[in-house]
This record gives sequence, structure tokens and C-alpha cells, in this order.
Amino acid sequence: MAEHTPDYPPRTPPPPKRPLSPPRPETSLQGTARARMQVRNRRSANWSLEAAPWSAKKATGHVLDRLHEWGYREADQAAAALTELLVRTAVADGGRRVSVHLADQDRQALIVALSHRPGLAITDDAVLAELNACGAVACGTDTADDGRRLWAILAL
Repeated sequence: MAEHTPDYPPRTPPPPKRPLSPPRPETSLQGTARARMQVRNRRSANWSLEAAPWSAKKATGHVLDRLHEWGYREADQAAAALTELLVRTAVADGGRRVSVHLADQDRQALIVALSHRPGLAITDDAVLAELNACGAVACGTDTADDGRRLWAILAL
């Protein structure tokens, strides 16, 4: 039997109404220097400030007010000194803004300052001795693509 060929052309699908979009960029955490900071199951607060000379004083006021709200008044001097040093160091990195994070647990406070200045060189550890001298139980610093993170833990 002979193969039958249609007398009309086959139906083709209509062209797409919108042009195809390019593939989405890769957004996985693979290849990043550090994971994002997460504070869970405890009281916390954070503030974003302009990276300016007055930011350290303003951040200190925010931190002390929140610690007082939480019932901690004994370590005001140490908390103020740590916050001021952390923020002053983050501002010196030269970014446009600084963020300050505060959390408490088991009568200890975690104070973190982020410089948000990309492209910093290797972490400078010189500030760690100063943080210890201000009363930090533990402290640290690290640098990633999104800037430097400085932190200190204070016994309350």
C-alpha cells in the first residue's frame, strides 16, 4: 500500500508571545567565604547606620537602651566601650553604612558590627587585643566579599 501524503501543510504552533528570558544567575551559597549570620531563639535587635564619625556614639546609645530594656544595667561601661570600638573599627573600613546587631542569652550579650565594604583585604586582628581589654569574654573578626564582621561577647 502506498503512503498517503496530506494535501495541506501540517499545522505549526504559533510563535511565543514574549521572547524567551535568559537563564537566571546562579544564587547558591557555594563558593562564598562565610554563611549569613543567623540569630535564633533569643532576644535580638539590629540597627543600620551611616558610616560616619558619629555612628559609634549613636550605636552605643541604641545598645545601652536595649540592654536596659532587657533588664541589664550592670555592664554599661563595658558594653559602651565594646560597642564604640566595634563600630569605630567598622566605620574605618570606609563603607557607606554600618550595621550593629545585639543578642542576649544566659546573661551574655553578643554585639556585632558589620562594615558592608566589599573587597577588603585579609582580616586585621589588631583590634582583638583592644576588645579583650574592654571586657570581652570572647571576640573575633572575619572578612568576606560583603565586608568585615567584628563581634564581641560580654558577660552581663
